[in-house]
Amino acid sequence: MSAKFPLLNERIYAPYKIAALVEVLAEQGITPQESLKGSGVSPDEIYDASVLTSVRQYAAVCRNAVNLSVDPATPFRTGSRLHLAAYGMYGYALMSCLSLRDYFRLGVKYHRLATPTLTIEWTEHSDRAVWSFPDAFDSSLQHDVQQFLLEQQYTQHVTHLQDVAGRSCPPVRARFSYPAPAYADIYPTYLGCPCDFGAEQCELIYDSAILEVEPHLAHRHSAALLQETCDRLIGQAKTSFGASGEVYQVLMRKPGEFPNMEAVATAMKMTSRTLRRRLEAEGTSFVAIVDDVRCSLATEYLKTTRMSTEDVAMLVGFSDTANFRRALKRWTGKGPGEIREQ
Repeated sequence: MSAKFPLLNERIYAPYKIAALVEVLAEQGITPQESLKGSGVSPDEIYDASVLTSVRQYAAVCRNAVNLSVDPATPFRTGSRLHLAAYGMYGYALMSCLSLRDYFRLGVKYHRLATPTLTIEWTEHSDRAVWSFPDAFDSSLQHDVQQFLLEQQYTQHVTHLQDVAGRSCPPVRARFSYPAPAYADIYPTYLGCPCDFGAEQCELIYDSAILEVEPHLAHRHSAALLQETCDRLIGQAKTSFGASGEVYQVLMRKPGEFPNMEAVATAMKMTSRTLRRRLEAEGTSFVAIVDDVRCSLATEYLKTTRMSTEDVAMLVGFSDTANFRRALKRWTGKGPGEIREQ
C-alpha cells in the first residue's frame, strides 16, 4: 500500500508542523523571524487555525533550520513533538482504529491530510511490518533538506505509534539509504532501535506481532465516523490542487459523462501529452482519476438511492453490469450489496 503526496505549492494544510519546528529552533536562540524567513508565513500565523500553508512553505522553514541550527537533533526533536492530537480529524481517526494493522493501513490512506513531505508505503510480511520511503531523495529539494525531512518523518512514525498504542512500541530496526552521518549515534536515541546506513532503501521495520494490538482509544463507532470524515476530506483535497484537481472538476461537472483525455485536455487548454506529463508528475494518471470518479459516484448512488445495480452501472459508464461488479470489487473490495448495507 502506498500514498503519494500532492503538489508542493498547494496551501491546504494547517501550520502545526511549522509551529513545532519554530518552537524547537527558538529553544536554540533562533528567532521565529529567522526561522520563517522566505517561507511566506509570519510568526503570528503559525498558531492561527484559519491559516493554510503548503508543503513548499514547510520545506522552506526546514531549509532555514538546516542553515541556522548547529544541533543535529533538531529534526528528531521536532518529530517527537508532533503528536497525533495536532493532526485534527486525521489524528483522531488513527487513534480510534480498532487494531494497529488498521493504523498502518489508514496512515497510508489518509497521509494526504498530514502535510506530507514524503511518499510512504506500508507492507505486511509474515514476520514484520515495514514503512518504506521509496522516493526519499527524488524531489527537487536539496539533499540535506530531504535528509532533515526523513529524520523527522522517522521520529514522527515512532511518536505516532506510541500515541496510538498508548505505550512505547519501538521499531525493531531502521534503515537509511545514505551513509552514516557524523551524528549517527543519536538516531537510536530517538528511534529506539538499531539503525543501518547505506541500505538499499529507507525503511522502518516493526515486528508483525504488534499488528493485532488494540489501540488504547479504540472505539468502533468513533472510528467509523472519523474515517468517513477523512474520506470526505480526501475527496475535497483531490479536487483542490494541480492538474489532477482540474481533471476531477471537469469530470464532476456532468456526472455520468466521461469525456476522453483529449476532450478534457482541450477543456483545460492544453494538449493531451502535456496533461499526461503533468498528471504523472503528480503521481497519478487520467485513467486512475476516471476510475476514482466512477467509484465515488457508484458508492454514493448505492448508499443513498434505491436505484438498481444495473441503473447505477449505466450511470457510471458501464454497459455491462458484470463488468461494473468486477470494477467495484477492484476499487473497494466490496460488491454492491455490501456497500448498500454500510
